Amino acid sequence: MGLAENTPATTWTPAKIRKTATLTIALLAGVWVIDYVDRVMMAVALPFIGEEFALTKTEQGWLITVFSLVYLLCQIPGGMLADRFGARRLLVTSLLLWSVFTALTGLVWGLAALLVIRALFGVGQGLFPGASFKAIAERTTPGTRATAAGAMLASNVLGGGLAPLIAAPLLFMLGWRDTFLVAAVAGVAIGVLLWSLLPRALPGHLTGHLTATAGATGAARPAIPLAAVLRSAAVWKFAALFCATNMLGYGMITWVPSYLMEARGISLLDTGMLAALPQLVMTATTLLGGWLFDRYFHDRARLYVIPLLLCTAVLLVLMINAETAAGFTLFQTLAMAVAGLSTMGILGMPVRALPPEVIGSGMGVVNVGGQLAGVIAPVLMGRLVDQYSYSAAFGLLIVTTVLGALIALVVPQRADRFTLGRTS
Repeated sequence: MGLAENTPATTWTPAKIRKTATLTIALLAGVWVIDYVDRVMMAVALPFIGEEFALTKTEQGWLITVFSLVYLLCQIPGGMLADRFGARRLLVTSLLLWSVFTALTGLVWGLAALLVIRALFGVGQGLFPGASFKAIAERTTPGTRATAAGAMLASNVLGGGLAPLIAAPLLFMLGWRDTFLVAAVAGVAIGVLLWSLLPRALPGHLTGHLTATAGATGAARPAIPLAAVLRSAAVWKFAALFCATNMLGYGMITWVPSYLMEARGISLLDTGMLAALPQLVMTATTLLGGWLFDRYFHDRARLYVIPLLLCTAVLLVLMINAETAAGFTLFQTLAMAVAGLSTMGILGMPVRALPPEVIGSGMGVVNVGGQLAGVIAPVLMGRLVDQYSYSAAFGLLIVTTVLGALIALVVPQRADRFTLGRTS
């Protein structure tokens, strides 16, 4: 039992609870921004890495996919470690590990070495999501958890938006190798801040974390085994939904910079600005989507998610058929904005419904689905570019977005339909 559980309930005023949640979200958001800057920086650097090592588009796609594959494999172990050891230590360990491998990325001498280092980078980052959801579960109340998670996840998109703005000038001034060294130093710095400033957890009776320990009413609830999470059909349905819908994000951050430079003839600095705009707009809509879901749609997820996904698919059709780079970016921005609104409809249900004591491992399973998209999208789209065209590659994203709308038809909509250990 931690310090927070020993703190008398009377000391946890509403203002103190809000302060704990706000500081936690702000710190985690900062780390997620660095996380996504590190990821997207590789996508912005791909044309230069490809040129230096004479790589095909498929081989360039593997540089993203090998990271995503290892990242995927670490999701459930990372969640289990967070549930067992708590969020703070795992968050900082993850951040320091990925900073080391970010630095080593700038020192590589060939494709094989780069693939190994990017795989190890995936280990470092793969420990982080389960720990971050655990930190949210320990430091927020159930009624505000989806909004808090939405704010944290919006920082992913913010990082994706800031990365081209940061990486493009650094690549221009320093070259791709030194750019990765600069990102590594930033990661270490924010790791120190996270360790120093992350507040302690709220008491269990405020978070809903009432396991074998008696809660505020004196009642006890037996611990939930990991096997119950892994047997939950609801958890795996959301993993499938997250996989289909996350193809869009991974596809865009990986191949839009290359498309703008190679197919549209846009300069490196202008590419940075055009690639950033959709992600920055999506940051705002992801935040808005978390609030809308908590406020109006937490028990009507299908009514919220399905129309948004279908609208996204229509906008992607318009994007592919745009005649100018400006038109492409306009429809990409609109598509990503609408997709951002749907994010917390997709993730809000498991975030609200999973018991806090297993939210690390539960969201680890859900995130396995999301990161499977990161394995598939970069290399499959790279193959489509090599064999056909960028239009064929972006067309894949239309198919997967519509597939997401179909999967949304069978996911549970309410917490009372979300079960562990049996079908739902």
